[in-house]
Amino acid sequence: MKACISQVCVLSSTFAEDIKSFVEGGCPNMEVWLTKLEKHLETASIAETKALIADHGVNLVAGSYQGGLFLSTGEQKKSHYDHFKKRLDLCQGLGIPLMNICADFPARVDQQILQTAIAGLREAAQWAEAFNTKLSLEFRAQSSFVNNLESANTFVAASGMENVGITLDTFHFHCGPSKLADLANINPKKLFFVQVCDISAVPKELATDSDRIFPGDGDIDITSIIKELKRIGYDGYVSMELLNPVISQSKTSQVTELGMGSLGKILA
Repeated sequence: MKACISQVCVLSSTFAEDIKSFVEGGCPNMEVWLTKLEKHLETASIAETKALIADHGVNLVAGSYQGGLFLSTGEQKKSHYDHFKKRLDLCQGLGIPLMNICADFPARVDQQILQTAIAGLREAAQWAEAFNTKLSLEFRAQSSFVNNLESANTFVAASGMENVGITLDTFHFHCGPSKLADLANINPKKLFFVQVCDISAVPKELATDSDRIFPGDGDIDITSIIKELKRIGYDGYVSMELLNPVISQSKTSQVTELGMGSLGKILA
């Protein structure tokens, strides 16, 4: 498994600053926060950005996040898909092989909504395929549906698309109904991405993204998760994803340096 850090960990810096600071912090692999990239491209060209990335030896391994792909209709769907296709074009242009997407379901889900969502996922995957990009679905613990690894696996399989897989986030894995045993039923080839963080002294039912801390410093049994991932043969990226407002204001190179230390310990 390969260590990676998400740009969302430090939202106070720019995309260009992150490229330099990730290298200073010892992290060559970056999970791109697509909003940061889009802001950067308001004043920089794709060619200039590719040169910046190449000059610093940074590897863009994934882009996050895209929503609104499953159940939107009419003008709303057109707006979401216009944005989605622009992002696919960015991913292809900068060599980002994977886009993380979220399962945004309404409060109540019935069979008809589920079938519509499956068709929406299939359509999104077909567009992504045209741009040589994979889509990775992140289940969310607080969602009404696809809030665990098992249902995410079933939903992804129902699309029938080879370029669609699953993102496992330890926060949502811990806070939702997922179980460690669920990993044994996952085809490692369909597990496209892993995101890690920890939480401490917060009941899982009350935990929010703001409670995320460095992996290995809290109550989530990350050691067992990593061991099981190794056992099933997952050898992809493990990205630290923190949305903690205190950490977010820190110096990017310090966050990446500390993050790489935490990732080194849990992956060992």
